[in-house]
Amino acid sequence: MANYNRVILIGNLTRDPQLSSLPSQTSVVEFGLAVNRRWKGQDGQQREDTCFIDCTAFGRQAEVLNQYMSKGRGILVEGRLQFDTWEGKDGSRRSKHRVVVENFQFLGGGRQGAPPAGRAQPQQRQAPPETPEDYGEPQMPEHEEGAEDIPF
Repeated sequence: MANYNRVILIGNLTRDPQLSSLPSQTSVVEFGLAVNRRWKGQDGQQREDTCFIDCTAFGRQAEVLNQYMSKGRGILVEGRLQFDTWEGKDGSRRSKHRVVVENFQFLGGGRQGAPPAGRAQPQQRQAPPETPEDYGEPQMPEHEEGAEDIPF
């Protein structure tokens, strides 16, 4: 039987990211995400439901998220679900799901502090580029019949 654990969410941060480090000096950031769902009920009234999700990112992604994100900003998060369990202060067994961020994209149009439209956002990659084209090296265009040469 095949298994698949992938989550894609778009929402706004519910709090500023909290950066910390593991004993191995790997950066870790935790933040909350609010995802809204709107629909029209049977009575014709507009309704809204909000789902709050805890998210965690590691390494360079954690540092970038901590640097550029703040409460209210919009983000697209791609990752996997992780189930955490622990013992509460009262001795009871506690648990929750969280999203471990594997990729993300900053979104404009959020609340206060959102970047202006058209502003370049850092891109995240999971793996290093495999070909020179992936490094952004300029490629010479093919010469078209009748195209003028640019003198410089």
